Amino acid sequence: MREIVMDTETTGLDPFDGHRIVEIGCIELDNHIPTGRTYHQYINPKRDMPVEAFAVHGISAEFLADKPVFNKVAAAFLDFIGDAVLVIHNAPFDMKFLNAELDWAGHPKLPMAQALDTLAIARKRFPGSPSSLDALCRRFGIDNSSRTLHGALLDSEILADVYLELIGGRQPDFSLANERTTNSSQDNWRPRPRPMPLSPRLTSDERVAHSKIVERLGDDALWKTFDA
Repeated sequence: MREIVMDTETTGLDPFDGHRIVEIGCIELDNHIPTGRTYHQYINPKRDMPVEAFAVHGISAEFLADKPVFNKVAAAFLDFIGDAVLVIHNAPFDMKFLNAELDWAGHPKLPMAQALDTLAIARKRFPGSPSSLDALCRRFGIDNSSRTLHGALLDSEILADVYLELIGGRQPDFSLANERTTNSSQDNWRPRPRPMPLSPRLTSDERVAHSKIVERLGDDALWKTFDA
């Protein structure tokens, strides 16, 4: 199963308010394992960079001035993603921008069914808890210390780790494989004694009540073979 974990950076929140994509980053997964293949492209939006957007990703209009416009890179982007599932955090946002750009460049839009929204998965798994990429990194112990600003390729790399944790760990089939290879030795397995015994959980009143019940049983009662 081929999947593309991806992220975009933009000049704002809505393409129909004149905002454009300025960066695309993609990581390829094959059966949930990163292949090492990536796609990364900065894009000239042919407009200014709002201060609010620059504060998020740190990409300036001056930096983008010599980068290609979207319609020059659209074919290469589409070739890379193919018909793979697009794993995106807050997929409706990125898909809205991608489809607007593809439409303006004369390419067919991507079907929403092709996208898998990790934000929706996280909210379903952890209702009421923060579901931002940073919050999920903290939850799963993923190092995102290099993420001082948003960046499409870096965020895709981090999202790939988060996605694999969301679907059950970095190797979803590990437990099954482990079971197949260790069944022969499990028959001889025995638990080791605890180095420190657990503290008793019964209160004094509960012990007294238990003793009274045991005394009512016959002499051969199983309970009388154990200490209360």
